Amino acid sequence: MAKQSGLGDNLYIHGYDLSGDINALGNVGGGPAVLEQTGIDKSAFERIGGVRDGRLQMTSYFNPATDRSHLRLSALPTSSVHAAYFRGTTLGNPAACLVAKQVNYDGNRGDDGDFKFAVDAQGTDFGLQWGRSLTAGVRTDTGATDGASIDTTASASFGAQAFLQAFALTGTDVTVKIQDSADNSTFADVTGLTFTQLTAGNTAERLATSNTATIRRYLRVATVTTGGFSSLAFAVVIVKNPIAGQVF
Repeated sequence: MAKQSGLGDNLYIHGYDLSGDINALGNVGGGPAVLEQTGIDKSAFERIGGVRDGRLQMTSYFNPATDRSHLRLSALPTSSVHAAYFRGTTLGNPAACLVAKQVNYDGNRGDDGDFKFAVDAQGTDFGLQWGRSLTAGVRTDTGATDGASIDTTASASFGAQAFLQAFALTGTDVTVKIQDSADNSTFADVTGLTFTQLTAGNTAERLATSNTATIRRYLRVATVTTGGFSSLAFAVVIVKNPIAGQVF
């Protein structure tokens, strides 16, 4: 794959698509804390990994319209929010997800009239996770649908995590679930990766399998319903663990 720019990216915050209100992203990062474990018999530092962390910093325009950035970010909720950064909106592209506390909403008006806000989301419970998009940006289903699949090149037995952003639902209910396949023909539900049934939009959820679960090569998102729906706008990211014992 060739080098890419950051053009055409998306950012979702807990069931709201704020992509058009975001001017820039700052630190999209994370990883384990580094613990110094240097013995007196060593001439250089020894370090081991500690607890994981994550952060996502953004600069937002001032948009007070319904469901836009100001109403969503100025609320400064005390509960955790789910953030998802999509590097482009092509199916299977890299995407980063974070369960976080939003710690600020700091406005700055320049003498030229420019008015922007600095926002910092700091990870809680889990670190930042990079995975792949299972929807091409925001996907809209108008009934039960088996989505297109992505190829992860091989089966792995180290589990997975999945993230859902649900933006808008018209209808009674819909359930979003992840399915896998060995041959890209016969698919089955992945145990532990069926999201809570939706009856409304503007919500988000994180799921995780056991760290020894086998996740097969091909992955897709399916939607099903019991009472019917006519429209669901949503986005999904899958993080397929590449090594044994990986814990997030």
